[in-house]
Amino acid sequence: MDTIVLDADRRIHGPYTLGAALLGRLVPEALRHRPDLVAAHDIEIRAAAPALGVPARRRTLADSLPRAQRILIPGARRTLRIANGLAEFVRDHLQRTGPLTVTADNLDEADPTDTELVEVLRRRLDPGLLRIVPGRAAPRTGPPRADFDRFRDEGFHHAMAEAGLEALRGTTYAAAPERRRLLVQRVAAALEAIEREDEARALYDRARRDSTDPKHRATVAYGTAMILVRHHDHARRDPEEALAWINEAVALTSLLPDRRERAFHLGFDLNGKALVEVRRGRMDAALALVEEAVELAERDLPGEHPIHRLVLYANRAQLLAQAGRVEEALADYAAAIGADPGYPDYYLDRGGLLHRLGRHADALADFEAAIRLSPPFPEAYYDRAEVRYATGDLDGALADLGRTLELDPGFVPAYANRSGLLAAAGDHDGARRDAERGLALAPRDPHLRCVLGQVEAAAGRRAEATAAFDLALELDPDLVAAWASRGALAFDAGDLDAALGDLTRALKLDESAELLFNRALVHRAAGRAHEARQDLLRAVELAPDDPDVARALAGG
Repeated sequence: MDTIVLDADRRIHGPYTLGAALLGRLVPEALRHRPDLVAAHDIEIRAAAPALGVPARRRTLADSLPRAQRILIPGARRTLRIANGLAEFVRDHLQRTGPLTVTADNLDEADPTDTELVEVLRRRLDPGLLRIVPGRAAPRTGPPRADFDRFRDEGFHHAMAEAGLEALRGTTYAAAPERRRLLVQRVAAALEAIEREDEARALYDRARRDSTDPKHRATVAYGTAMILVRHHDHARRDPEEALAWINEAVALTSLLPDRRERAFHLGFDLNGKALVEVRRGRMDAALALVEEAVELAERDLPGEHPIHRLVLYANRAQLLAQAGRVEEALADYAAAIGADPGYPDYYLDRGGLLHRLGRHADALADFEAAIRLSPPFPEAYYDRAEVRYATGDLDGALADLGRTLELDPGFVPAYANRSGLLAAAGDHDGARRDAERGLALAPRDPHLRCVLGQVEAAAGRRAEATAAFDLALELDPDLVAAWASRGALAFDAGDLDAALGDLTRALKLDESAELLFNRALVHRAAGRAHEARQDLLRAVELAPDDPDVARALAGG
């Protein structure tokens, strides 16, 4: 086994100091012998090791625009996609060249991108193929070298926060106003992304004390509003206070004298206010605000800020879909995707809508486009699993859920869905394992509690199943599956009144042929033939091809 020694200290090159050094050893040889492998991971390699100059195979609209127009900042989870893609590149390369041991000096001083990469490499690669062992600890002194543009464009939020806070200590509005304003904006956004909202709010509060620049104060007001509606601790969200701040931003940007500058900044703030109105439950007001922002962009920004426009189209599509205006929503998604067909995220949003409409082939195509265009994307496999299950492909759905959890073992909904599929397939041991793994991460997840109840019921443990369903409904009183499952459990135990109550509650939340059929069985067992027939007649309207419903009706 070959051995190499690399230095992980983030003060050398910042994010992916270790990753870039490892790729520097592997990529040149891969380019000679497996250029297709490098091309398959171009995004990940270019993000971690830009100095290698790997050509871009997958491109987005942002790649061709000035930096000022690249308004989409990657979320905090993008680095997990990059790490998984790099792990797959390293695995496939070493399977051809042979095993490798990496001695990583200063591993404790690594940037979080490298810490995450090492965790993924250790988890996903056989130690017989790749071993990463700590080396000596002799950290360098001084702050990292800071490439703020790269940090922003790639979503390296920890590096932006660390280096940006250090830079802010030596920068004032009086000495360098533009630099200070830009740093405040970027560093606060990074702090919010890594769930350090209190520090972001402190930066904004300090900016309000130090600056009277109207445009900067509008940006700060917008940022404060977004913290208040997107805070990772939902208990600390405050849409009403957010409304006050976003109104200040709108008031200031409405006064900007330049028509084009006003259209962009005001449109941005109106879009933010729409999110505030969503949090306040005022969906019509939110839609009106986004439509106003779209009108501003189309009237006053012809040929400019295409990413701004496609974001507005996608946001309007979400609101239109929620309003039941699905054809208009699909048209807006088509406009957003058509403007930037290389950007993967909106394929997921449109695919979800298509899935809900029963257009499974189209939904599948969108989810597969997201998979093709992005580094390994847990959410895309999770969504594709739902479509595969809906079309009867149980094995494909299980494989996609397994892939989701391979990429992200902390993806709790995937445990819930896989547990449910395994339970339905009769694999109660596997279902219980997944439910317990998910509950270890999220003990109060109602879906996992519900699935655990279904497993307990299948094992004949009625008391445990009832307790699980009760807790699931305490956590989420609108969880249809828990009402239906608890009703079925009561029916099996001969408690017809309890079964009727639970199934009726489930039907109020989601009328379906299956639930109507089950309630008809309860009515029939209780001697209420007329009520049973009424449920079956409604069930056949919803599912005219269901053979069980047809047989039940034919039997009287």
